[in-house]
Amino acid sequence: MSSSPFSVPATCASACAAGFLVTLALLAPAPAARASEPSGRAPAPQPPAPVAPLSSHREAPGITETPKVDGTDFYMFNSYEAGREDTVTFIADYLPLQDPYGGPNYFNLDPDARYEIHVDNDGDAVQDISFRFTFYTVLKDIALPVGAPGSEKIVSIPLVQAGSVSLADATAQNVAAYYSIDVIGMVGGHAIAVPVLDAQTGETRFAQPLDNIGPKTIADYATYAQGFVHDVLLPGGVPARVFVGQRKDPFVVSLGATFDLVNLNPLGPPDGGQDDLKDKNVTALELEIPKSFLVAGQPVLGAWTTASLRQSSKLVKAPTFEQPTQERGRFVQVSRLGSPLVNELVIGLKDKNRFNASVPADDAQFLDYVTNPVLPELLEVLFGVRAPDLFPRADLVQAFLTGVPGLNENGAVGEMLRINTGTPAVPAAQQNPLGVIAGDVAGFPNGRRPGDDVVDIALRVVMGVLLDSTVAPDGQLPYTDGAAVDASFFDGTFPYLRSPIPGGA
Repeated sequence: MSSSPFSVPATCASACAAGFLVTLALLAPAPAARASEPSGRAPAPQPPAPVAPLSSHREAPGITETPKVDGTDFYMFNSYEAGREDTVTFIADYLPLQDPYGGPNYFNLDPDARYEIHVDNDGDAVQDISFRFTFYTVLKDIALPVGAPGSEKIVSIPLVQAGSVSLADATAQNVAAYYSIDVIGMVGGHAIAVPVLDAQTGETRFAQPLDNIGPKTIADYATYAQGFVHDVLLPGGVPARVFVGQRKDPFVVSLGATFDLVNLNPLGPPDGGQDDLKDKNVTALELEIPKSFLVAGQPVLGAWTTASLRQSSKLVKAPTFEQPTQERGRFVQVSRLGSPLVNELVIGLKDKNRFNASVPADDAQFLDYVTNPVLPELLEVLFGVRAPDLFPRADLVQAFLTGVPGLNENGAVGEMLRINTGTPAVPAAQQNPLGVIAGDVAGFPNGRRPGDDVVDIALRVVMGVLLDSTVAPDGQLPYTDGAAVDASFFDGTFPYLRSPIPGGA
């Protein structure tokens, strides 16, 4: 690879040394008792879960059976909302391809699962801080009198709502979804969990909005959903913000054509194709965390998201709303996602399940897929473009496994999303969707913002945009999937992702 075009000071914009306080905070005793919680709450924290051969993002067979724990996208970026530049925003999207009209039950996440965002702040490819989300639902069981006067029967309604719902009045809401967050740290080989608290009430339970059923149910969804952005306190009383709820799917891609043997014009206009996810929603887990809480000694963070299920699931003869199945055993990881498109475009089909069941520290087993990538060879066969002729592909090792020297290298070897917290955030109007390869060093692969066109970036990088033309003769071609995206597709303030598409017109 030619010398790196990037030069970013390896300094932190915030009080990085304060990151070590996280470990001390994790030792603090949890409150004596949590607020009363419905059934479905997971038991006390256990050591990190073992992994099993399942996958995520529909790119491997196993996860298709459990879509509620299917991770679709993971974002991590230096917050570019004005006045929030001392924070990092994390977004983990789950439960893909949600049709807005998907009633009557819509898209609550799994109360028997664990959803986590992991952060490595010391460069060993092992999580140092994890944010664990646990979900549960409450059935109000609204019932109506049905029958002749004097002999009515009280009958439960079949819907999640019995009328209009708003922030001021949710009495017609039949099913409510809640979640809690624990901050997990390893101390002396043991996992220690400290609950995140509501900054106003001190409670450990947070409400999430109904999905966007339609305007008759929720008249002003954008305002309604904004009411579920919670100010919270992390261990040690550190302020942060959280939002969990349905959003318009932020990923923009010509999905069908891409997997139909790249049935598109990879050298055409960047907006010449179509976004196959334009009418889909997802469920987003979003955190805005102070950099000082995350950083320990060096400015670069690595992060990824996972979901885990109980080791065994048993059907029951008389399932109820609260217990449709019986879950037993330890939690087992079934989904993993760091940098985008790795399992889709890099990992071989036979190892896709294994990859998503693994952890970054064990990624040496997948090294051949990075040093000798197959995708460029496929593009050469399909379109006649010339694949790079340089092996091993050290440029891809940097992009996927180590970080880029002078930008976001952190000493770890493992696939994860990396960000240099010392890189100043770029305002939305000035962001380049091609990120680092276009000179915008605050973009992908230095973290990932919603407006980064990661499909076009990935195509150009695997075809050798960072290599010399002697080994990548077609590396400078403007490869694209034809589905354009930029920061204007999103809001400029937390939670950034836009309101979901309504189910009703």
